[in-house]
Amino acid sequence: MPPRADLPTWRSLMFVPVTKESFVAKAHTRGADAIILDLEDSIAMAEKETARRAIPAAMRTVSQAGADVVVRINRPLELAVPDIEAAVIAGVRALMVPKIMGPEHVRLLSEVVAERERVQGLAPGSVGFVGLVETPEALPALGAIAAANPRMLALGVGAEDLSTELGGSPTPDALYVYAMQSVAAARAAGILPLGSLARFADFSDLAGYREGLKRSRALGFACTACIHPSHVPVINEEYGVSAADADRARRLIAAYDAAIAAGQGAAAFEGGMIDLPVVERARRLLARAR
Repeated sequence: MPPRADLPTWRSLMFVPVTKESFVAKAHTRGADAIILDLEDSIAMAEKETARRAIPAAMRTVSQAGADVVVRINRPLELAVPDIEAAVIAGVRALMVPKIMGPEHVRLLSEVVAERERVQGLAPGSVGFVGLVETPEALPALGAIAAANPRMLALGVGAEDLSTELGGSPTPDALYVYAMQSVAAARAAGILPLGSLARFADFSDLAGYREGLKRSRALGFACTACIHPSHVPVINEEYGVSAADADRARRLIAAYDAAIAAGQGAAAFEGGMIDLPVVERARRLLARAR
């Protein structure tokens, strides 16, 4: 399915603990397309309410250079509901929903968000979802989760948590099958496949990280999250569209259009043959570049 027209054009999403004032202050300078204000793993249980109160000021700070704001909420309902009440405010583009159990979980949280949008005077559906599947039990429901609700903007598997639940390590080989299942589920639903097979927590080998992103982009991922600023420019380069790639796509489409006008079903282009699927990829690349 073609990507939905209302999707953000994210490449990089960077996590920032919402209570870390020094991180929040610099987040807008890092170049990420979206900043994820974290209420979950990086916030101690005793600090959850403090973190919720910090959202409005942090949102204004991290978005000042134009980045979208995403808030990662907690999984347990007794935490998720007050998280939603605090995070569904004007200026927040989406909630990152961790450890999704299934499509019913998505729809339940959507009801809570809808009521909060009403109270805040926001347009219905203005706050989207970025979904994370992080348990083996939810893996068979990836397709249903991706298509569960119009709020869904992106879907991925949480490498660290899922690997722990599987009793393994977050290596590319261990995650490949589940990552590709999430890509297929997201693409079938017309939303963004989130993630990569690059090492999420390794800041020491940027060259190796880049190679992991190159492989992941070729496999169909559209955007990915990171926890370190050094990863942001690498993500933006590898998940973005270069001027050379955009120029080639335009020339490829022009060659195909000329062939069709001449009554041909395929065309020769730069030493190869192109037909409709190749042209469709080029069109989607240009749409992403725009």
